[in-house]
Amino acid sequence: MTTNEKTRTYKRIDSVVFRKTIEKFGGLSNMAPGFPLQIGDISVRTSEALYQACRFPYAEEIQKMIISQKSPMTAKMKSKPFRSQTRPDWDHVRVKVMRWSLRVKLACNWDKFRNLLLLTADKQIVEDSRRDRFWGAVANDEDYLEGENVLGRLLMEIREELKSENSKNLKIVNPPLINDFLLYNSPLPTIYAEKKHKNKEIVTAPKQLSLFDNE
Repeated sequence: MTTNEKTRTYKRIDSVVFRKTIEKFGGLSNMAPGFPLQIGDISVRTSEALYQACRFPYAEEIQKMIISQKSPMTAKMKSKPFRSQTRPDWDHVRVKVMRWSLRVKLACNWDKFRNLLLLTADKQIVEDSRRDRFWGAVANDEDYLEGENVLGRLLMEIREELKSENSKNLKIVNPPLINDFLLYNSPLPTIYAEKKHKNKEIVTAPKQLSLFDNE
């Protein structure tokens, strides 16, 4: 992998590349079914729906509409007409929201998602996108992809923590330090991988590894 400011180039053969959810590593996608989330009393089908709902902390009905969709792509598309109501600092906080969403996905699907991430070994994880060079990377030719690949880098960030001696810290997911981080007009709760911890209050979040130097 080479680095040119924010854009990175990935060699396909040396990377774990995913696009379709039915592929071997399709579960890495936010669109993948089979990784349900539980946010307090609220059930969310996919991390994509959760991420999209977080755009609209001041619009409970929009959040409910997004989360009620059976398809993650429908949840994303249904949110588009309301983009004018996106929180004003969205571009500044969206990576933090995505990092949190992925960690919630792991905590709520500990064995399944953990095993999938560890199966990628030490390879670069890359979302193969048709045009999104921010979250994913776009094919230059048959052999190389280019983009910021922020989603892939966040997944690698979690994978490295899973390999560390502090991997159990990932079983507790505190909400990010974002103003008005709300779902259905209520602050987002701490998420626990193990139900026996649900009544414990965590004051300080465990320190997280970050692959993003500008945070």
